[in-house]
Amino acid sequence: MSHRYAVFGNPVAHSRSPEIHQAFARQGYDEVTYERIEAPRDDFAGAVKAFFINGGNGANVTLPFKEEAFRLCDRTTERARRAEAVNTLWRDQDHGLHGDNTDGAGLVRDMRRNHHWQIEGTRILILGAGGAVRGVLGPLLEEEPDEIVIANRTVDKADALAEHFNGAGIPVYGCGLEELRGHFDVVINSISAGLDGELPPLPEALFSQRGCAYDMLYGAGDTAFVAWARPKAAEVADGLGMLVEQAAESWFMWRGARPDTAPVIRMLRGETA
Repeated sequence: MSHRYAVFGNPVAHSRSPEIHQAFARQGYDEVTYERIEAPRDDFAGAVKAFFINGGNGANVTLPFKEEAFRLCDRTTERARRAEAVNTLWRDQDHGLHGDNTDGAGLVRDMRRNHHWQIEGTRILILGAGGAVRGVLGPLLEEEPDEIVIANRTVDKADALAEHFNGAGIPVYGCGLEELRGHFDVVINSISAGLDGELPPLPEALFSQRGCAYDMLYGAGDTAFVAWARPKAAEVADGLGMLVEQAAESWFMWRGARPDTAPVIRMLRGETA
C-alpha cells in the first residue's frame, strides 16, 4: 500500500524533504510518494484541503505557511501551541486536522544524539528572533539550560519572544546584537547572511572555553556563520542534521516508527561511509 505525503511551501522547489522521506521509506517501510506542492500564498488552506481530499496521508509545511498551518488545525500538540506554528500535518476521521511542530525536537536530537553536545546547565545564545527560533525554544527549555539569551537586530522582537517563553523556571532574555556581553556554551544562529555572505558584527570572544556553534542554516559548504565560528568555537555544526531529524520526527508522528537518520545525513552530505 502506498502512502502519499507532501511538503507545502512557496517557494518549495529547493526542499530536500522528498529525498529524505524516500530514504526513510527504503529502510523497509511501505512504499511512499512524497511531492513538493507550491501553495498559493493567498490560498494555502485550499491547497491543504485538496491534498487530503485526494488521498494525502500527511504533510510537512515550510515557509511562509507555518503560522497559518497552526491556525488551520483542529488539534495541535503542546509544542506546536508553544511555538504557535506547525510544520507537520495529518488527519483522522474523528478529530479533523492535527498539527505538530517537530523543528525543536529535530534541533535537540541533532545536538545531543549526533554531536553529543550537552544542553543541560549551559548558557545558550540564539542569534535572530524569527519564526524558526519560535519553533525551537520550547524543546530547548525542556533540556534545562541555565539561561537562554535571544539577540536580534530589532530588540522589540527579541524581547517579545523572551517574554512569550519565560515562565518555565528558566530565564529567557532578549537583547540587541550590539548589547551582547559575556561567553556562551552554545551559540545557535538563525540569521541568514544573505547573498553577500556577511553576518552582522558579533563579539570575537563570544564562546566559553568549550563553547559550541550551531547554524540552523545549511549549504553545500560552510555557511557564513560556521566559517566565522570555526576558529573560535570548540565544535561547529550546520543545520543539515536538524533537517533530517525533524523529518524523522514527522515520520514518527505519521507512522509510529522512527527511521535511522545517520545514513540519511551521510547521503545528503555526499558521504558513503
